[in-house]
Amino acid sequence: MSNTIWTQTRSAAHATLGSALGMRCLFANCVASAALMLAAAPLAAIAQASPNAMAPQTSSDRGVTVKVTPKSNGSPGSKWEFSIVLETHSVDLSDDLTQSATLTTSDGRTFKPVSWIGAAPGGHHRQGVLAFDVPAPQPSAVELSITRPGEPDPRTFRWKL
Repeated sequence: MSNTIWTQTRSAAHATLGSALGMRCLFANCVASAALMLAAAPLAAIAQASPNAMAPQTSSDRGVTVKVTPKSNGSPGSKWEFSIVLETHSVDLSDDLTQSATLTTSDGRTFKPVSWIGAAPGGHHRQGVLAFDVPAPQPSAVELSITRPGEPDPRTFRWKL
């Protein structure tokens, strides 16, 4: 009988010891993971603090939504392109974006679009690409303004480059 009791006691001790070691390993892994996450946190904060220069922006006002996404900010001699989507269910989208849009650089230069490739004025859903000559020297930021008929203030979209 004593061998059986000894074997059971020894097995229970091993199970307890194994469980304790397993808990220590689990705890050590958790501490190591937490330390890694804390070490990476400043990097994540830096990444979030510098927004993507090509991030889309949206403006909704007076029943019209305008979404602008920079497609390219190329080198001198090429074109800067902005994908533009206009949507509404209440008014006719008769905007002539080649006349109503301007691109202003951080150093104060203003440019008119050189082309619009997309849906013609009219309707409730329009989409296309508005292109500008690339300003040289390249500015540190740009502002795209779209003046809409019947709206007192232009829609303004800004990006740091």
